[in-house]
Amino acid sequence: MLPRLWGNDNTQPVKNGNLTENGTGKFSDIDAATLDYIKWLGCTHVWYTGLLRHSTQACENGCTPSHPQFVKGKAGSPYAICDYYDVNAYLADNPENRMAEFESLLKRTHDAGLKLIIDFVPNHVARDYGKTAPTPGHPMLGANDDKNVHWTAENDFFYYPGQSLTLPTPTPAGMQPYHECPAMATGNNCYSPNPGMNDWFETIKINYTDSHTATWDKMLDILEFWASKGVDGFRCDMVELVPAEFFTWAIKKIKEKYPSVIFIAEVYKKELYNQYIRSVGFDYLYDKSGLYDTLRTVVEKNVDDNGMPVELWQSTTGITRNWQFLGDLQPYMLNFLENHDEQRFASEFFGGDSMKTFAPLYVSLFINTAPFMVYFGEEVGECGMDEEGFSGQDGRTTIFDWWTVDSVRRLRKVIASGEYRDLCVESLMKAGLTEKEAQVFVKFATALRFAANDEAIAKGTTYDLCYCNMSSDGFDKNRHFAFLRDYEEHTLLIATNFSNIEANMKLTIPAHAFEWMGIPVTEELHPGKVIEVTVPPMDGVIITLI
Repeated sequence: MLPRLWGNDNTQPVKNGNLTENGTGKFSDIDAATLDYIKWLGCTHVWYTGLLRHSTQACENGCTPSHPQFVKGKAGSPYAICDYYDVNAYLADNPENRMAEFESLLKRTHDAGLKLIIDFVPNHVARDYGKTAPTPGHPMLGANDDKNVHWTAENDFFYYPGQSLTLPTPTPAGMQPYHECPAMATGNNCYSPNPGMNDWFETIKINYTDSHTATWDKMLDILEFWASKGVDGFRCDMVELVPAEFFTWAIKKIKEKYPSVIFIAEVYKKELYNQYIRSVGFDYLYDKSGLYDTLRTVVEKNVDDNGMPVELWQSTTGITRNWQFLGDLQPYMLNFLENHDEQRFASEFFGGDSMKTFAPLYVSLFINTAPFMVYFGEEVGECGMDEEGFSGQDGRTTIFDWWTVDSVRRLRKVIASGEYRDLCVESLMKAGLTEKEAQVFVKFATALRFAANDEAIAKGTTYDLCYCNMSSDGFDKNRHFAFLRDYEEHTLLIATNFSNIEANMKLTIPAHAFEWMGIPVTEELHPGKVIEVTVPPMDGVIITLI
């Protein structure tokens, strides 16, 4: 979740509004009731993004404003860190007491039986990193840099001696242009004093080498600072832009002191998956370029299906190909359908309808033992179609603006009432959800809770049934996907339908599945037996075989 949005109850936010106009959520809004709800859903960890102090245009609530020419949005990007050892003052009821309020949130999270994950942003910092007073006892990046050279292994940043930064944004009326001389390289590996509009011009690139430097020690100190407070894990931003050697060293160092701390890598190159798990030491990797992209492609082909033939790259056979590619790396993936970078499923840019989420959900959630990530509001079908300001109407929930999310505000009322526990549409509607939100919630929450508590899903093996049902009556190899999950004496059949018409499948389970999974052969269940399964459009079903 993004705490600044989670707890914001403003019912009339203003486009491009400032902090005073639009407000913000607080640490205190993530209360015991909220955490009990998250635990009830079946979650084990909460990733709070936007906690570390970042550049913002705000001057209220203890914030120190940055120059608006480089800050993206009135609130600013959570990934433009200006102080790695501080949290955002605007999240605290008492800004002067913000670290104690974060520590209280950490304790509440642990008391609820959950673990807490924060971001580690190792590749870049805000353009005005260090504008606030350095945290006593901790190093500052760039403090001893030689700014008269473009690069040296001893520097923390890259410089362009004698050249001033030229930003792609206009100077705000009545202000002097943002001044940076010498100019510094931009965070997305833009090695130029003239970043473009599509560059991460709000950030500057940190200088790493492939061998141990003082920069490495400074970044390790950041990890140790938060681990010592009891943080349970780090979601590591854009790790492919940082030498793998650094992470190998840093993860080993942290786990020597804090062995239970986990590291999640945001990665996009599938060919590097094995290296980041086997050699570098990450616990989990985003499977964005694998399962997420595969499911998105299938959904986009079928959600507005006009009867045209399905190309191979648009087919559900891609799920099998990704599953086979991963092999024994499956448990180390982090599956998801939404996150802060991606468009909401229910947006007009993706699935278009929250009720159509369940075919891809059943695959991503149930296909293996990998953890599944829920983005706040996803469970009620938030569509991300607000036009908040810097973040236009793009199908994403803004990370750059002061804003409020209507569906999340309604969800919070339901959480406060406790009515969610009965999974009753009528009760959820009385508590504040719309009818469609209530319907989505009941089905989504039921699936999450099932995944968390059913041993075949949580611990079991997977068997892909598609290869042996290519010619089965009612089974469309390009629009349907079916598989088994099995653990000890418990076996499930899960069938999904990615088309816009009801599927009436006649599936069989091969003898190899019985042998490999140890499924007992009976009169009721045996190789070749036809199992008739009806699956609604863009939906999935779970059948308990044993």
